[in-house]
Amino acid sequence: MRWRYLWAALVLLVVAAGTVVLTRAGGTPDLDELLTARMRDTLEQSSPDQHQHAGYQAGSAPVICGVRVYGYEPSGAAGVAEVRTVYGFHLCGVAEPNSPWDIAVKLAGPVILDMSTDPTGIQVVEATEQIRYADRLRQMFPPKYAEVARTEALTETEMADLRRRYDTAAGLS
Repeated sequence: MRWRYLWAALVLLVVAAGTVVLTRAGGTPDLDELLTARMRDTLEQSSPDQHQHAGYQAGSAPVICGVRVYGYEPSGAAGVAEVRTVYGFHLCGVAEPNSPWDIAVKLAGPVILDMSTDPTGIQVVEATEQIRYADRLRQMFPPKYAEVARTEALTETEMADLRRRYDTAAGLS
């Protein structure tokens, strides 16, 4: 009879350990993955007034984005609902019908999402006549994210996904 309890305890231990391994191996999305999806969705669903770069107004063609989250505040947030600001990078293409990626209008650069507003606020880093791009980046981003933003863009995986999604939206695949 004691062996049955021991086997039951062993089975429960193995199931619990497997659950922990699956969760850490991608069984449940982590906060960075959830924020990446939220950033992508926000940028792709934004209105032309919200998603401007140097005066560019997106038309009716879908905007397809690849994003990379550099960090967020507060840094100790346990869930998306606690995050107020997301710092990252975006590369978006306007998917005009049958328009290849290489000639598509693109919107790119470091971006800040203000998740404390409804709709989510979008700020892109752009130079002005008075402020150089590098100075503007340092003004808008905390130092630890500004340094990353100067050197890193999309991962290879994110870029490949962006191109695949763009081709589909533009009717090329």
